[in-house]
Amino acid sequence: MSYGVSAALQAAVFQQLVADAQVGTLSGGAIYDAVPSGTVPQTYVTLGPEEVREASDKTGQGTLHRFTVSVVSEAAGFGAAKTLAGAVCDALDGAALTLDRGRLVGLWFERASARRTGTGGAIRQIDLKFRARVEDN
Repeated sequence: MSYGVSAALQAAVFQQLVADAQVGTLSGGAIYDAVPSGTVPQTYVTLGPEEVREASDKTGQGTLHRFTVSVVSEAAGFGAAKTLAGAVCDALDGAALTLDRGRLVGLWFERASARRTGTGGAIRQIDLKFRARVEDN
């Protein structure tokens, strides 16, 4: 097995978030694969780091992808960011994504961490960790 399915998984995750009405409403449609340069909205969702390892077993060839989706907000308090993070989890946890390459066996939420960043802790960031098992065709 290889890293070959990674781009297809990332594209499907991104598409799932963009297509989700609740995520779109709460983020104002600010969902990024890569955060653009310049001014960004007060609250947005971005795809983050990924770790992949071989996960073939007797049922077939596969890889296990652990990836992060982050909710970033300059809104006061964590309330808005946590509401959006909940919508991201609802959109992805257990989703039956269709990949351009390979097949998604399962997609699960693992954990989250919420913290303040930036000057004086003005930015709230919630990193949502997911695990996906994929097989290549």
